[in-house]
Amino acid sequence: MKRSWLLWSGFWLCLAVVLAALGWVSVAVVRLDRAEAEARRLAEHEEKVRLALWRMDSAAAPLVARESARPHFAYRAFLPANHAFGRAMSGKSRPDALVPSPLLGELPALVLAYFQFEPDGRLTSPRWPLGAHRGLAVPRYLSAAAADEARAHLARLERLADRQHLAARLPQSLPPPVEMVLVPTARNPSADRVEPRPQSDSPATAQAAQPPGASFEYSQRSQAFAQNTAAILQAQTLVAPGMPLLSPTDLGGVLMTPLWLGDDLVLARRVMADGQEYIQGCLLDWPAIKAGLRDQVADLLPDADLAPVLSASQNQGHRLAALPLRLISVPDPHEGGISSATRLMLAIAWTGVLVAAAAVAALLCGVLRLSQRRAAFVSAVTHELRTPLTTFHMYTEMLSEGMVRDPHQQRTYLSTLRAEASRLSRLVENVLAYARLERGRSNGRVEELPLDRLLDPIRQRLADRATQAGMEMVFEAGDEALATMVRTNPSAIEQVLFNLVDNACKYAAGAEDKRIHLSAERSGGVVRLRVRDHGPGLSRVAARRLFRPFSKSAHEAAHTAPGIGLGLALCDRLARDMGARLWLERGTAEGASFVLTLPVKKPRNESWRPQPA
Repeated sequence: MKRSWLLWSGFWLCLAVVLAALGWVSVAVVRLDRAEAEARRLAEHEEKVRLALWRMDSAAAPLVARESARPHFAYRAFLPANHAFGRAMSGKSRPDALVPSPLLGELPALVLAYFQFEPDGRLTSPRWPLGAHRGLAVPRYLSAAAADEARAHLARLERLADRQHLAARLPQSLPPPVEMVLVPTARNPSADRVEPRPQSDSPATAQAAQPPGASFEYSQRSQAFAQNTAAILQAQTLVAPGMPLLSPTDLGGVLMTPLWLGDDLVLARRVMADGQEYIQGCLLDWPAIKAGLRDQVADLLPDADLAPVLSASQNQGHRLAALPLRLISVPDPHEGGISSATRLMLAIAWTGVLVAAAAVAALLCGVLRLSQRRAAFVSAVTHELRTPLTTFHMYTEMLSEGMVRDPHQQRTYLSTLRAEASRLSRLVENVLAYARLERGRSNGRVEELPLDRLLDPIRQRLADRATQAGMEMVFEAGDEALATMVRTNPSAIEQVLFNLVDNACKYAAGAEDKRIHLSAERSGGVVRLRVRDHGPGLSRVAARRLFRPFSKSAHEAAHTAPGIGLGLALCDRLARDMGARLWLERGTAEGASFVLTLPVKKPRNESWRPQPA
């Protein structure tokens, strides 16, 4: 088609639009899939962080409860016997008897030192006794190295804070803080219920500083920490019959408050004794606490870290309820891949579009080829019909008007008319036969008969066609080949062989050797019929389009032998339709040689397989 480029331009334009739209959709789907995967990954990480915070609070609660349960008088190096555990209830202790503080012994886990700010501001420690108490404690209850270590810790605490500074950071309790006693008095269980006023380092302030999504979860952990600590504190404190149990709101003046003094973590509280206020606490082993808490969550967050929470203005996300610590954990790096379902969906979509584009392109190619074949057919048939019709018109007009009176010349004109009629008949027969094959209709039926019976009816017709062209037909076949039973369509074989001989007559007419050979030989399970001439043969270009229908243009038909390029295409279709095969034999010394293989009749209980050429 002269304007086929318009069809292809429209096709490529439409394909570009479709591919662009599909590409945009694919990018959007990939982005949504990645966003969903990222949200799912972050949600999973947040869930791990939540579980890790619960574990850490559960692990830190016993430490706070243990230190909160210590009686206030345990912060003295030696105690009067009437205040010692157990003897205050028996009434058998001597007034001048002294008993060592339980803090003189081995330090509990995660504690470096104990300290107490006296009402006058002095900093003391039960592990650094002064005066006569030092001689009683060292080395009987305390080693000199342990005492020196306690003194070093006290010196560091003196540099970090004084009594006033530390008291300002502890929560205030109204009414006054609960004094820890061993023998409870009759009282209203709710008389000591206190509501601590939030300070800068109090859990209430920390909760207010939490992100909105973590506020409720932090509140739940804070309540659970208070309840668990109260239970542990109650279990670790000596309780007399009838003594009221502590509730979470009673802990305002009992619980230790965790604080940061520089880079050191301490627990501190206010206590009332003999009408005076003391600040008591302990210096914690922060590196050991950090390592222990990280080990608690190593299976959930291998890269977890802990950072101090120094003020309420600092980001309080992922804060522990038990200690002023913030959990730091970075989600695993997102690999950026897309899910298998999305990949499958996109693969199906792209495959479908590409297959559809290929199908449309193939359809366009078929339409264009069909249009070209139709144009070539019309041009070739028009040229083939023009010559014999012109001859018919001229010769019949001359004969009808009596312009040719010589009987010999009349016979010559009539022979020419007969030859042109035969030529037109073959042309029409080939076109009709090819049309039947294109519609899927077979030309005759397959029979089983000896090869000699197949060739006998058509030998004379082939010889007459060769004689008409001034050539000689030579038949070459042995008795074994002629006796072979073949399965074929006799009418189709006659048409194929006649077209092959007719082509040889047209294209080898100028050869010196005027012979056309038809030979037959058996080879395995097939019989080979070979039609060979001594003409100029075929070029490689002509051989490539040899079996294409209507491959000869009108220009080629005008400058070569007449024909429309349909004979060999029809022969190939007829051969394949009856289970045979036709091909051009390569390597012949001269001329063209075509081979037609026919299947031999199947022996009983044995299937036939065609042999390769």
